[in-house]
Parts: sequence; structure tokens; C-alpha cells
Amino acid sequence: MISLLVSLALAAEPHLLTLDEALQTSRTHQPALRQATANTRAADARVTQARAPLLPQLNASARYNLTTANIVPQVGTNVGAGSGTGGGSNALVNSTSASLTLSQLVWDFGQTLNRYQSVRASAEATAEDERATRVSVAYQVRAAFFAARAQKELLLVARETRANQDRHFEQVQGFVEVGTRPPIDLAQAKTDRANARVQLISSQNGYASARAALNQAMGVEGPSDFDVSNDRLPPVEEEALPLEDLFAAALQGRPELRALDDRVRAAQQLVSAARGAFGPSISAVSGITGGGRDTDLSGNVTVIGVSVSWNLFGGFADWGRVQEADANVTALLAQVDALRQQVRLQIEQAWLQVHSASESLTATEEAEGAARERLRLAEGRYETGVGNILELADAQLSLTNAAAQRVQADYNLSTARAQLLQTLGRP
Repeated sequence: MISLLVSLALAAEPHLLTLDEALQTSRTHQPALRQATANTRAADARVTQARAPLLPQLNASARYNLTTANIVPQVGTNVGAGSGTGGGSNALVNSTSASLTLSQLVWDFGQTLNRYQSVRASAEATAEDERATRVSVAYQVRAAFFAARAQKELLLVARETRANQDRHFEQVQGFVEVGTRPPIDLAQAKTDRANARVQLISSQNGYASARAALNQAMGVEGPSDFDVSNDRLPPVEEEALPLEDLFAAALQGRPELRALDDRVRAAQQLVSAARGAFGPSISAVSGITGGGRDTDLSGNVTVIGVSVSWNLFGGFADWGRVQEADANVTALLAQVDALRQQVRLQIEQAWLQVHSASESLTATEEAEGAARERLRLAEGRYETGVGNILELADAQLSLTNAAAQRVQADYNLSTARAQLLQTLGRP
């Protein structure tokens, strides 16, 4: 019976979700990642379509006609509806024709080839967009996980405060009953205990809300009946580097920059393709055609030749397309410069935040230790009759605030390191 109760108690414990599990869950459930993967597949399919005109084109056609031998009188002729050969015949005549044509583009001054290379560069940019989405989702999951962990620690602080206030209330109540302390001390203890209960309820709600937000970041649709672990991010190797070295590493790792570089190449290829429209298109053509009465295709003709097409003047449309494509290249180059500046700002902010949060965490840990010692001394002074209830309440409030500041500093350090990983382009 005892073993059964223990088993039921263990089964009722919520699942402990680690940071690695949260990241892995997001990789398989996050809709943004599925959408990014689908966009990459669609871009690859467009590459296949753009390459098609460069390959041989084989076309086949067949036609079957069933007609009568009636001769329709023409205005100004002497042929009547019932005169002449077959003039009045309603006999049915069958005819069949078929053709098979093979063509191959020889040269069009780079129009098709450059369009294909442009689409391929755009597909590479889409693949980099997918990597950027993975980096962004990983950051969002880490940030949501650390927010939930911080709320969990604040809940532990609230529980500790509530337990301390309960203990203080019982102690003060005993002193008041024996007459060693005035009744106002008991009123103060009741107020402090009620405030601690309110803070505990608020912390419980905050932890539940943070777990729900973590579920959304992971892409999970379901209850948030889990408990987050106390996982933390270890120091990022590059956080000890100088800012310039860190900036150079970010330029190499950011998929957004690589995607923009690919789009610049795609736009440059479109400029070349637009300029190629000023020249002719040359294709080699070979085919077989045949036709005859009924299904007789004996009257076939074999054709081998060269096809040339040249739009000599199209109302300056080709010139306008060249100007548009060239302007698009200029706009993309400006975006590259803007993104480089943004990356530099993000790197500097993340680097400063990591170092500031690290120092703040050390300071808040020292402050929390001092506040615990102050509470211990205040409790001793109150027990011996030297201290008063306000001194005890201030010491408890100081400890609660110091613990909350330590939790906030720890959260700031974890999110700063997560931000640094995102700025470096790491999922």
C-alpha cells in the first residue's frame, strides 16, 4: 500500500523541462520553422523551373479531323452548291496530322542563363532566411525559458518569505499573549503575513503565465503542466573577445548578412539578363511532321534549322528594365550597409549587457547574503527583547528585495548571453 502511494505521488509530479528539451521541441513543432523550411523547398523548385529553358525542349502534337466534302459557294464564282466535283457530297473525310519538334536554345546574350543564376542566388538567400529563423526561434525559446525559470525562483522567494512571516507571526503572537510585546506588534505581523500571501499568489500566477509563454515559443499547443529546470547558459566563448573581433565573428556568422549578399548577386544577375534583351535569341530546331488521309502519316517532312528572334525596338521597355534592375542593386547594397551598422550596435549592446549583468549578479549575491545575515540578527534581537517589530519587518523586506534583485540579475545575464548567441548567428 505504501509503495502504491509513493508511485502515485511520483506520477503526479510534473515533468521537469530542460533547456535542451525546449530547444529540441521547438525544432519539430514551431510553425515558423516549418514555414521557413517550406519556403526553402519552394525556392529550390523555382530554380528547377528557371533552369528548364536552358535544356532541350521536346514537343509533340497530333490532330485528327473529320470533315465533309461539301463545297461552299463563293461569291463571284460559277460554282453552285450542286455542281462541280463533290459539290453536293456529304461524304465524310478523315485526316490525321502529327509533329515532333526538338529545340535547343543556343544563345540569347545571357538572358536565360542570368535569370537562372539570379533565381539560384535567391534560393540561396531563402535558405539563409531559414537559418535566420532558426536562430531567432532559438533565442525566443531561450528567453522564454529563462523568464519562466526566473518566475519559478521568484515563486521560491515568495514561499520562503511566506514561511518566514508565518514563523514571525507565531513568535509575535506568543510574545503578545504573555505580555512581553505590545498588541501593535501582532497587528504588524498580521499585515506582513497577508502581504506575503498576496505576493505568493502573484508569483504563482506569474510562473503559470511564463510557462504558457514558453509553450507558445516552442510551438506547442497544449497544457503547460511542466516544471522548468534550473539550466543556465554557460559563458559564451566570444564574450571575452575585444569588440572588433566580436564584430568580425558576427559578420561571418549572421545568416541575414549572407542572405542579403545572395540577393545582391541575384539582382546583379537580373541586370545582366535585362541587358541581354538588346540582342537576338538563337535556337536550333529539328522536327518531323506528317499527315494524310485516315491514319496515313506517310507524307512526313523532316526539318532541321536555326531560329532567330530579335525585338529591334520595344518602346524603351528593355532600357527601363535595365534601369529598374540597376536601382534594385543599389537599394540592396544600402540594406547591406544598414544591416552591418545594426549588427555592430547589437554586438556592442549584447557585449556590454553580458559584462554588466555578470558584475550585477556578483553584487546581488553579496547583497542577498548580507540581507540574510541582517534578518538573522534582527530575529535574535527581537527574541531577546532588544529589537522591535519594525526592525524585524525591515530586515525581512530587505531580504525579499535582495533575493528578487539576485533573480533579476541572473535572468539578465542568461538573456544577455542568449542575445549574444543570436547576434553571432548561432541557433
